[in-house]
Parts: sequence; structure tokens; C-alpha cells
Amino acid sequence: MFEKVNGKVVKVDVGMAGGVVARNGAMLFYTGDISFAPHQIPGMAPGMGGGGIMRMAGQMMAGEHERTMLATGNGQVHYGFAGLEVHVVQLQPGAVLRVEASRLLANTAALQSSIVSVMSSGGGGGGGLMGALRGAASGALTGQGMFTTQLSGQGAAVLLAHGGFLELPVGGPNPIVVDPQAFVAAYGNVQTELKTALSWRDAVGRGSGEAMQLHCVGQGVVYVQASEEKL
Repeated sequence: MFEKVNGKVVKVDVGMAGGVVARNGAMLFYTGDISFAPHQIPGMAPGMGGGGIMRMAGQMMAGEHERTMLATGNGQVHYGFAGLEVHVVQLQPGAVLRVEASRLLANTAALQSSIVSVMSSGGGGGGGLMGALRGAASGALTGQGMFTTQLSGQGAAVLLAHGGFLELPVGGPNPIVVDPQAFVAAYGNVQTELKTALSWRDAVGRGSGEAMQLHCVGQGVVYVQASEEKL
């Protein structure tokens, strides 16, 4: 599958991988007979949405998906993006990888891809219309949107990060609490919940600056970048 050339570049035999989906601008060079074509997550049709909150949710789902290209054929492609650090994750059947779209460099085409919700909760409870509105507000302030990209099946994916990766095991009695802007991905049976503790002081910029946190529970690994810089 994917093989690291150095800390910022991976290479992959496209034929052996069964095709590769990568973000636009990630292909550095290739050898062999390779074809590239635009790729779209199934179900992410242009113009999706309805009225009111559903239209807003549809627009945010569309915004979660970076433009990608599908590479097919026989040959080897080298991928990298903006000089960022790369990390290869091997997915096993039954496990899922949830990753911010901006922090996903590439994945093998056989993986199933979808957009899923990141639940948001605060002092007033977390579901329905208010939960969705709170998630939209949280996403605007933190960079962690209402939705994230989910990959499942058997294959591999390549993550991107500023300043390197931290791998945090999830499974103890206490949740792993992550700054949403430092969150890269969660692998395994990991549930994420964006919790808010907004008060008037936070709203006017006088709070601690850590009012929004991503709580991770379950069994698996959370990947965190050594920076809060957005990709």
C-alpha cells in the first residue's frame, strides 16, 4: 500500500492498491501508465440540501469534502502536500477512521467513504435543531465542523499534520479531551463529542480560550497534531 519516503512524502503502487483517491494538488510525480479523474464521495451530489437548517447542514457537509482525484492504472505515484508531515494508517475490517477532510492526504479506493456528524452538546443538551445550530456555531469558532469524513473497510489512508503526530490511546476510564483545532483523526471504535461551555465571558473574548473541547471515548487511537494551525 502506502510507503513513507520521508516524513512528508509517501509512494504507492496504484495497481496493487486497486486505485488511489487523493486530494487535489497532492500528486508530486509518477512513473508508469496512470490516469487521473475527478472523484466524489457517493451521495455528495451538488446542490444537496433543503430549507433552513437542512440547507445549512447540506452546505456544511459539502464543505467537509475536499476535492479529490482518483488515480488508476499501473505505476507508482508519489504524494505530499504543502510540506506537511504524513502518517499512514492501515485499516482493518470492523474499524473506522474518522478524519477531518483537510487532514486526509489520500486513501486506497476500495475503502468506503461517507460524511458523518460530530455530535455537539453543552449545558442545554445536545440533539435536534439546537444541537445542530450549536454545532454550526462551534465549528465556526473552532475549525471543527459539524461533519467529518469516515473511512471503513480494508485498506490504508494517509493523514496530514503540522509539526508531527501524537498517537493517544483511547480506552481508559477517562475520555481523551482534545483541542478541536489540534484534532486530526480517530481510529477504531472511538466516539467523538464536541462539547461547549460557552458563557458570556467566553463570547466577548474574556474566557480561558479553551471553551470548546472534543471528548473521545471508546477503544482505539486518536491522532493529534503538534499545532493548532489549520490546514
